[in-house]
Amino acid sequence: MAINVNRLETIFLPDPQRVIVRFFFPGPESRVKKIIKKVIEIEDEKAQLTFNQALRNFSDRHRNISKIFAKHFNHVRHFVVELGYNPDEIPEFKLLLIGAFFTHEYSIESAAFFNPSMVEDPDQSNLIEGQKRVIVSFRATGEGHISSIVFRGGIVNANGSIDFYESNRLVDEAEVIRKSQYTKIDFLAKLSEMEVTKKIVIDLVINRLPDHFDYNQLTEAVNLSREEVRQTPSNKHVLDAVHWLASSNHEITFSLDTAISDRVIFPISASESNGIEDARFVKFTNDDGSIVYYATYTAYNGYTILPKLIETTDFYHFKVIPLYGEKAQNKGMALFPRKINGKYAMVSRIDGINNYIGFSNDINVWQEAQLLQEPIYPWECVQIGNSGSPIETERGWLLITHGVGTMRQYSLGAILLDLEDPTKIIGRLEEPLLVPNKKEREGYVPNVVYSCGSIIHNGKLIVPYAMSDTASSCMWVDLDELFSKMIPEDETKYSNEKAGNILVVEDDLIFRKIIKEMLSTKNYNVVLASDGVEALMKISNSKFDVILSDINMPNFDGFQLMNYMNEKEIHIPVIFMTSLTDEKFELKGLELGVIEYLKKPINLELLNLKLERILKSKKKT
Repeated sequence: MAINVNRLETIFLPDPQRVIVRFFFPGPESRVKKIIKKVIEIEDEKAQLTFNQALRNFSDRHRNISKIFAKHFNHVRHFVVELGYNPDEIPEFKLLLIGAFFTHEYSIESAAFFNPSMVEDPDQSNLIEGQKRVIVSFRATGEGHISSIVFRGGIVNANGSIDFYESNRLVDEAEVIRKSQYTKIDFLAKLSEMEVTKKIVIDLVINRLPDHFDYNQLTEAVNLSREEVRQTPSNKHVLDAVHWLASSNHEITFSLDTAISDRVIFPISASESNGIEDARFVKFTNDDGSIVYYATYTAYNGYTILPKLIETTDFYHFKVIPLYGEKAQNKGMALFPRKINGKYAMVSRIDGINNYIGFSNDINVWQEAQLLQEPIYPWECVQIGNSGSPIETERGWLLITHGVGTMRQYSLGAILLDLEDPTKIIGRLEEPLLVPNKKEREGYVPNVVYSCGSIIHNGKLIVPYAMSDTASSCMWVDLDELFSKMIPEDETKYSNEKAGNILVVEDDLIFRKIIKEMLSTKNYNVVLASDGVEALMKISNSKFDVILSDINMPNFDGFQLMNYMNEKEIHIPVIFMTSLTDEKFELKGLELGVIEYLKKPINLELLNLKLERILKSKKKT
């Protein structure tokens, strides 16, 4: 029976008026120099009028726009010198005008506003009983499909409703501070984890560096290497990735006069050309009781994925570092809100299909993980993943999940993990917690609901969620009702103990996959073989309860397989599956000892009944 879901009326839609100013480089350098030369040669009076007009048009859209023009002028100052001009002899308004020509507005959320994550605000002052102040992060997508992290603030009321603060037009990009030190060994190890392995190009950079180096030294080494190496797409990707890795270890800070909705964490360099994806924020309690907020997210530059960790205590100052280790190389990492048995814990989807759990002594390094949860229900057959960090409750760790079913429809689910040993699932929802309704299924990516982090308040699970990768909303469910709908893991037919081990022998790749997916929904462990020869290899290495085999296959057909098994006295029940309609084939199979004969296309329920009968008969003997 479905859970009562209370959807809120609040919908966060993309807002094209939310813009930041970015450095604009129209390149190549020859074009940049031409622009600078034209501006310098403008008569002072006309230049002053043009600059004043820029101030009038944009000063009310951005804080201290003239300061931004000055910063962007400094980015091209060296070109002024190369052209033979002395910047100290040029009027200040003309220098700022040059900066204005190398500035543009970027609409951070004009395309989509989705994949939200909710945490408690560090400031819980001046609230009435039953209220909780929250911060919600979103993935905002604008021009060029570049994504950034933006925020909204609000207050959750006792009844589950949320009053969100109105956002301003003014948006601030953070000031970036790079001051990290690197060692060659660790840096090379991380490049290997990122699968950046073109040794000739990497060595060209690394050999220019001391054993310990900083960001500026590496930037100089990369720039010198660009001049020497052939500018092929492959070499360029490698050099960009090297520079990107160094850029990824930094701090960012926002002005204290910015509201939470004014702050945007934008990709720090052009090499993050595909932006920042799906920050999963969590309020983390240290062993000494102090609080820090962490978020994991994935950056992508079209060439390699780089998982990162954000750390903050106030949402004004953030530290950003790459995550290291073999098990920190995919999307969807979500940190537990405290250490478990002295170790950090993380859920992730390493293989893109299943949920995993890992433990580490170092929050930045993740080398080991084990399988936690596989897709078993029809609504999650394609893949599953987490929808944010686990939430600690008296009954266990509540992990909101997502599953992908038919027509690539995303739904939200939930599992319950043991408090002391979260590798153990103690309960799970048999039906989805949230399925996209008629209004939510239309968007940039249809039929998707998705979340990156929820909270519990006043006996309610509060879930912010994305709608078809376009907009976002919130909902809540009663926590006791949610727990009551969870099936104990050891009492459901979909338990971790498999219903049986099935070997499927079929030369048609598509049909093999279909049969595997069909049987997996019934909790069978399925092994595949493409013909009789491969089947014999599987039989020699594993134990099977039943074999499902096609008849007409190359390299040892179904009849040859049965003859061999009879000669070697291999006693495994065999069911033939075939599109052959001649009764003589069915008769021959039965004579060889085949116990069932099914016609394609296979009826799943009929197959399951036959398998249950065979396995039940085997247990009696």
